[in-house]
Amino acid sequence: MLEKKQKLDEEQTIHPLYSRNSFDMKKRSPLNVFPEEPMNPDTAYHIVHDFAMLDGNARLNLATFGTTWMDDYANRLYSESYDKNAIDKDEYPETAKIEMKCWKMLADLWNCEDPEHTIGCSAVGSSEACMLGALALKRKWAEKRKAEGKPADRPNLVISAAEQVVWLKFANYFDVEIRRVPISLDHKCLDGYKLEDYVDENTIGVVAILGVTYTGMYEPVKMISEKLDEIQNKTGLDIKIHVDAATGGFVTPFLYPELEWDFRVPRVVSINASGHKYGMVYQSVAWTVWRDATQLPESLVFHVSYLGGDMPTFTLNFSKPGAQILLQYYNFLRLGFNGYKDILVALREVAQHLADEIGKMPEFELWNNPTDSPVFAWMLKKDVQRNWTLFDLEDRLRMKGWQVPAYPMPEDLTSITVQRIVVREGLTMDLANELLLDIRKQVEFLEKQKG
Repeated sequence: MLEKKQKLDEEQTIHPLYSRNSFDMKKRSPLNVFPEEPMNPDTAYHIVHDFAMLDGNARLNLATFGTTWMDDYANRLYSESYDKNAIDKDEYPETAKIEMKCWKMLADLWNCEDPEHTIGCSAVGSSEACMLGALALKRKWAEKRKAEGKPADRPNLVISAAEQVVWLKFANYFDVEIRRVPISLDHKCLDGYKLEDYVDENTIGVVAILGVTYTGMYEPVKMISEKLDEIQNKTGLDIKIHVDAATGGFVTPFLYPELEWDFRVPRVVSINASGHKYGMVYQSVAWTVWRDATQLPESLVFHVSYLGGDMPTFTLNFSKPGAQILLQYYNFLRLGFNGYKDILVALREVAQHLADEIGKMPEFELWNNPTDSPVFAWMLKKDVQRNWTLFDLEDRLRMKGWQVPAYPMPEDLTSITVQRIVVREGLTMDLANELLLDIRKQVEFLEKQKG
């Protein structure tokens, strides 16, 4: 340790400003090497606090879909339950019961025929939830192929090219060919167009996205299903759908209950949604629900006993926080259907106001309106040659504390750059108007700059 300490220079050490005694004032702690001696808790707290203080303001982060605000009662409940490990159902049986209540309530919300006798689970975010749904598709396909005496070594999954990166991870990690259907100006999301060119006997399923990450747009699940009906009539291929409703699963039931995207569509066998997005719970919790128990093969479920009792488990993670599960149930009780609806109506109004005002600006053209989820994107008009881009506007807004991301669209449209706003609870109409003032001011500044 002495030799390591001698190698530390000024740039590799922390100089505490806060201390209770002269000992902490005199010593330095290494930045990237495990410290040899303990430190007073108030000093350690202030060091970490000051580093974290340099992060962005979560309320002004319009890039993330994640919840950044909950009420005082939720915060109290969080502080009372952050030590619960949801995987230990023997130690925390009430948390386990509440987890089951949550996914059954979601099964009912998503129009499952028999919510009491279906199956579901929580997950640590929608990345895990997506993978659980996809793993069930893969295993069901493989078991069917083997029962028919056919090879099951070349599975593929069909999805829009505007997918979230988790689907590429799934394909990579679990040896599944990903078949990405390109989007275009005429087909801005997967809508069934030329779907027959991408599916075959090795297709484990089609993923429909209810809230594309790039723009917030919904892919028309029923239209995709009808296209698969046509394909089955011609080829005999019976291909199922998993709905990645990470965003829309907690929006559509309240704003557009008549839209058929869920278990009302016969080909939909599983759905995932993020509780920490429009479920309005702190990170990180998500949910996967299957149409019925037969859609989750028993061969994927493990039974463990070393925490006490027999515990069936279907997760990629093992330990996971129980607090967020309790917070999800709190929101279900606290808000109810009409409470969620009221909040989402308000968010949609803020999003539409922002979209209307940005759409009026002569420099911009909307990619989409926030008529699906409270999310929309825009691009620069091509009628004038400008010496600035949306990346420049992103940088200028960041100087004011706003995080409004700009990025290129996916393959076949990479020449188009869009900028996106996600409206979440906490972005009031007043804050939205402040954002509009800053956008106008920064655009005016950029327009005056010479190349």
